[in-house]
Amino acid sequence: MADAPQNFMDMFKRLGEQYRVPELDMAKILEHHQKNMEAMARSWQAVAGGAGAIATKQREIMAAAIKDVTEHVKSFQPGGDPGEAVAKQAEFAKKAMEAAIANTRDIAALVQKSSGEAFQIVQDRMKESYEEIRSSLEKK
Repeated sequence: MADAPQNFMDMFKRLGEQYRVPELDMAKILEHHQKNMEAMARSWQAVAGGAGAIATKQREIMAAAIKDVTEHVKSFQPGGDPGEAVAKQAEFAKKAMEAAIANTRDIAALVQKSSGEAFQIVQDRMKESYEEIRSSLEKK
């Protein structure tokens, strides 16, 4: 008669004993993965915080643009001096371009900051993980 099916874990235990594989400290492995997950959560929070800051900045930009256009339209007087109208248009265009450049620079800085923070969190965890693995191997 055939032997009864073996428990999966028992099979691995016997295999480990046969090849003299050192026992794994499951608590340490789970702690290691828990730290990895916590680092990823902090990284995602940094990215989400950056996205929130970018959205806030974009709302500010839109409000300022609407205000500027509204003021420009209110100051427009049909039938006035054409030279003065062209000068006002040129001044408005210059101001809008300068604002666009400044706003683009601000948003780029926000993106760089949040992605840099997220990357730093992951990089720090990788270094810490390497040290944990190295120290556990040195003990054996």
